[in-house]
Amino acid sequence: MRNIFIIAAASLLITSCAVIRPGEAGVKQRLGKLDSKVTTQGTIVFNPFTTKVIKESIQTNNLKLALRIPSKEGLSVDSEISILYRLEVEMIPTVLRNIGPNYKDVMSAVFRSASSDVCSQFFAKDMHSGKRADIEKAIKAKMEETLTSQGIIIEAVLMKSIQLPQGLSFSIEQKLQAEQDAMRMEFILQRERLEADRKIIEATGTRDAQMILAQGLTPEILKIRSIEAFIELSKSANSKVIITDGRTPYLINEAKN
Repeated sequence: MRNIFIIAAASLLITSCAVIRPGEAGVKQRLGKLDSKVTTQGTIVFNPFTTKVIKESIQTNNLKLALRIPSKEGLSVDSEISILYRLEVEMIPTVLRNIGPNYKDVMSAVFRSASSDVCSQFFAKDMHSGKRADIEKAIKAKMEETLTSQGIIIEAVLMKSIQLPQGLSFSIEQKLQAEQDAMRMEFILQRERLEADRKIIEATGTRDAQMILAQGLTPEILKIRSIEAFIELSKSANSKVIITDGRTPYLINEAKN
């Protein structure tokens, strides 16, 4: 019985356990050689004298860089970059074997090379305009040519902050201000043109109405209107003085009874 306890205690001393949490992956390294099996969740039992467990994150990670990017016209643009990446689970042993645990340094070097190649094809103002998305996609594609086959997945390249040279920034601001002034003036002119068109249409309508009314006042119509006026006057109970030439009544005075 005593021997059994000794053997059990010795077994506990020469074994250890590593816990792999969600979002992690673990790989055994026995006598310097990486195991091809990757554990993504659970426990790994190993001999601490001959083996160790290397843990790596398999979540989406953010690598932040601050550097100067060259432009097509030869200017240097200060930029803050975020590279969103993750490790392909089944290729973690390949990443550790070919690149090593400091793979972030390799990613940074690959990005610097890719960004220099891509940004040198664009003007500095393009990095501050709607072409920024095109630049980000081009850098991402350039990085994937090197890193995807190594087990590093680039999910996005984000140019968060672009600081143009002071002189260029001032020139762009002046241009944007001039464009806004031109747009505002065009709006004012368009509004005035619409108002002028409205007045012309209104005057034309009034003129046409008067012409139609004048054309409709024939002698026959005037006679009918005079008869209607006489009829209406005759219905009134009040005394009145009416002077007429037989065609048009003129009411001079009206007195109530």
